[in-house]
Amino acid sequence: MFKGQFTYSLDSKGRVSIPAKLRKFVASEANDTFVMTKGINSCIDVYPLNQWQIIEDKLEDLNNFDAKNQLFVRMILQFATEDKMDQQSRILVPQDLLSYAKIEKEVLILGALKKIELWNPKVYNEYLNSIPETYEQIAAEVMKVS
Repeated sequence: MFKGQFTYSLDSKGRVSIPAKLRKFVASEANDTFVMTKGINSCIDVYPLNQWQIIEDKLEDLNNFDAKNQLFVRMILQFATEDKMDQQSRILVPQDLLSYAKIEKEVLILGALKKIELWNPKVYNEYLNSIPETYEQIAAEVMKVS
């Protein structure tokens, strides 16, 4: 499971390194390949290929005669792109995704269980500051024992 946060720089070609502490959780069946797409709240979701396959399986199970399902499939797949890590453990992030996430140079890399999120650090801080509840309130609600 991916966890932790790291601040890296985007290189001039739009590549970002996947931190070693996250790479160790990439399953061998992913073959060092990642799928990137739009995330929620102006971030980029980065899935190892094996985890992306689970997402695709869920998309295939949706009723494709439902207009909202069709719209979601189009929206998530429109920006989906695959890239294999290079020798320096970098992936190339497409410009349309960088623009969506407002990432220019500095990249906040967050481990988010089965995926990695790429954020503009300023946008992430604004997102956190916009949440009215405290960490303790959210934890109490989310982790409520049934």
